[in-house]
Amino acid sequence: MSLRTLERAAQAQAPVFSALGDPTRLWLVGRLLDGDAQSISELTAGSQLTRQAISKHLRVLEEAGIVRNARAGRESRYELDPQPIADARAFLDRVSAQWDAALGRLRVLAEQT
Repeated sequence: MSLRTLERAAQAQAPVFSALGDPTRLWLVGRLLDGDAQSISELTAGSQLTRQAISKHLRVLEEAGIVRNARAGRESRYELDPQPIADARAFLDRVSAQWDAALGRLRVLAEQT
């Protein structure tokens, strides 16, 4: 992967990593993993968080494309879109492969000296 391609990929993935960098948002993603769309009230149940706090975190996740908001009557229901997380994982796999290759080259060089 060229440096320019890596830079573009990193810029594309930055909102996803930023959104997932908060423990509350990670917790919300975990709550949505079963695939069922949930309302803010359902997501708030059993937590110490207010509906306003949950709404704020859901907006960040929605802006990053991680969750989708679907209206059901007067209620908003949120569901997980796994594709942005899969794309972020693929990016990390590519970067990891590059590091593995670089470390392999370093090991060969170190063994030759």
